[in-house]
Amino acid sequence: MTFSVSRRFRPVRAPLSAALAAVFSFNAFAQDKPLEPVVVTANRVPQLATEVLNDNLVISSEEIARSGGTSLVDVLQRQRGLEIVRNGGPGTQSSVLIRGADNRQTVVLVDGVRIGSATSGGASWNAIPLSQIDRVEVVYGPLSTMYGADAVGGVIQIFTRQGEGPPALSASAGFGSWDTRNVEAGISGGAGGWRYALRAAHEESDSFSALKPRASSYNPDRDGYDSKSASGRLSYELSAGHELGATFLHNRLESRFDSGRTYDDRSDSKVAAYGMFLKNRILPNWHSTVQFGRSYDTSDSDAVFGRTSYDTVQDTLSWQNNFTLFGTDVLQVIAERREEEVESSEAAVSRDRSNNAIALAYQLRRGAHLAAASVRNDDNSQFGSHTTGSLSYGYKFNRAWRASASMGTSFRAPTFNELYFPGYGVPTNQPEKGRNTEAGVHYDDGKYRLNATYFRNRLSDLLVSTRTCPVTPASFPFGCAYNVNRAVLEGVSLGAGAALGNFRLSGTLDFLDPRDETTGNRLARRARKHGTLGIDYGAGPLTTGAEVIFSGDRYDDAANRNQLGGYGLLNLHATYALTKEWSLFGRWNNVFDKDYELARNYNTAGSSFFVGVRYGAR
Repeated sequence: MTFSVSRRFRPVRAPLSAALAAVFSFNAFAQDKPLEPVVVTANRVPQLATEVLNDNLVISSEEIARSGGTSLVDVLQRQRGLEIVRNGGPGTQSSVLIRGADNRQTVVLVDGVRIGSATSGGASWNAIPLSQIDRVEVVYGPLSTMYGADAVGGVIQIFTRQGEGPPALSASAGFGSWDTRNVEAGISGGAGGWRYALRAAHEESDSFSALKPRASSYNPDRDGYDSKSASGRLSYELSAGHELGATFLHNRLESRFDSGRTYDDRSDSKVAAYGMFLKNRILPNWHSTVQFGRSYDTSDSDAVFGRTSYDTVQDTLSWQNNFTLFGTDVLQVIAERREEEVESSEAAVSRDRSNNAIALAYQLRRGAHLAAASVRNDDNSQFGSHTTGSLSYGYKFNRAWRASASMGTSFRAPTFNELYFPGYGVPTNQPEKGRNTEAGVHYDDGKYRLNATYFRNRLSDLLVSTRTCPVTPASFPFGCAYNVNRAVLEGVSLGAGAALGNFRLSGTLDFLDPRDETTGNRLARRARKHGTLGIDYGAGPLTTGAEVIFSGDRYDDAANRNQLGGYGLLNLHATYALTKEWSLFGRWNNVFDKDYELARNYNTAGSSFFVGVRYGAR
C-alpha cells in the first residue's frame, strides 16, 4: 500500500466514481488532488512507491479515521503480514509480529527516532497513542543495513502530523463500550517559512478483566487504563534547501493488570520520542540530514509480587548524505551513533552500551531495471562488530506490472534482561542472526491492485529460555537465556484490492510456516494462516464498510502443548458528513461476540462499539 504525503481526510460528499476519475488510492475514498505516492522508511529517503523494491504497506490517515478505533494495535491487527498478541484489553501489554518474527525482532520509529525497551526488547505498543498518529509505514524483511540491530522481521515507522497552509483546527470526541472516552484536539499550519503542528489527547476506559476466571492469578476487577498524550512538530526554512526543525511525541499510560487474586495490580508507563533535525542542500546533487533523537520507555509497576521499575533511555545521532548521480541514481553515506542506558529496580540490569555504525547504499534505475545494494557495519561496546548487507533487483514490465527479488542479512542484539537479569541472563550471549531471501510480483493499474511475495528468513543463534546453560546449574535454577536454537520463517503474503464504482474491495491472505528447526515445533503464538476481507461503500455524505479478520490456530508455548483456537471476527464502520467540516463516525467490533484468545487465559474484547463526532481533518 502507498500514501501521498499531503493528503488529508475529508468526508466524501460526492459519488466515489468522481473521485476515482482523478486518482486511485487503495486506502482512501478521495483526496484533494492527484499526487505521486511516496514511501520513506524503506531507504530512509522519499521514493516513488513504484520504485521501492521492499515489500511494504502504508496505513493512511484516512484509514485510521475510518477505523473509528482508539488502539494502534487494533489497527495493526487488520493489516497484511501482521499478527498481534495482547494480555487483555487495550492498555495491557501487547506485541506485534511481522511475518512471524518476534516483537523484539522489529525496529519501531517515531518520525525517525527509535523507540523501545532495552530490557524486555521491542516497542511498548500499548503505550503508543493512536490519537497522535498521522500515518504508519510497514516495511517487511531485514533492514539492518539501514537501521542496525533488531530489524530482522521488518521496520514500522510512525509519523505524527505536519503542518502547512492557513491555520487549521481539528478535534474529536467519542465514547464506547466499557465507558471508554476519548477527546483530542489539534492545530496545524504554516507561513513565512514556518510549519507547525500540535495535538493533545486524553483517553480512558474502565475496560474488562485482563484474565479469565480459570487463570491462577484471576482477579474479577476491571483492568482499565488512562492515557494522556501530546505530539508536535515545528520547523523553519532558513533558506531555500535548508530547514531546521524539532518533533516530539509523549504519552503517559496508567493501566491495571492481573497478577494476584486480591491485589489491585497497576503500572505507570511512559513512551516518549524527541527529535531535532537539520536538512541542507549543500550542492544541487548533495542533500545532508543531521538528526538527534532521544526516546524514553519507562515502566513502574505496583503488583502483588512487589514494586519494580525499568527505564530505558536511547540517544541517537545520525548524519545521512544523499548524492544524486547520473540523474536518477542515489548514493547514500550514513554515520550513526546510538547510546542505550537502563536503570532498573534490579541493580544487576542497570547498564549502558553504545553503538557506532557506518552504512553505504546505492539505488540504481536504468529504464525498466531497478536495483539496490547496501552494506553496514555496527561496532557495539557490548558484543563487538557486526556487518550486514542486502541486494535487490526489480523489473518493470509495463506501467502496471513489476517483479522483484532480494536477499539480505540482519541481526538482533541481546536485551539487557537476556544478558544481566539475575538467574536468567548470560553476559556472554551473542546477537541472533538472520538471512532472508524473497521474491514478489506487484500489479496496479489504478483500478485493480494485487501483490504476491514469497519469503524465507532463516534465523540462527536464537536466544531462548533453556535449561542447557553454559555455567553451573546452581546459578540458573529455572533455566536461562542462551543462543541455542535455529528457526525458519517461510511463507507467502498475498494482497489485492479493486475499485468498482462506489465500492472498494480488499483482501489479504498470509500462509506462514514459522518453525523452530532445533525442536521441530511451531513458534509460539504464530498462525499458519491469517487474513482479512473488506468492503467499503461511499456515496454522498455516507461512507460505510465491513471487514472480516480471520486466523488459524496457534500454540501458546514453545513446546506446542497449549493450543489456541482459530478465530474469525466481523467489524462494521461508518462515517457520515454533516457539513464540510463536521462528521459523525462509529465502529462496531466483533459483531457476533466471538470468544477467542490471543494469549492463553487472557480475555479479548467481545462485541463492542465506539461512536464520536469529528471536526476538521483528523
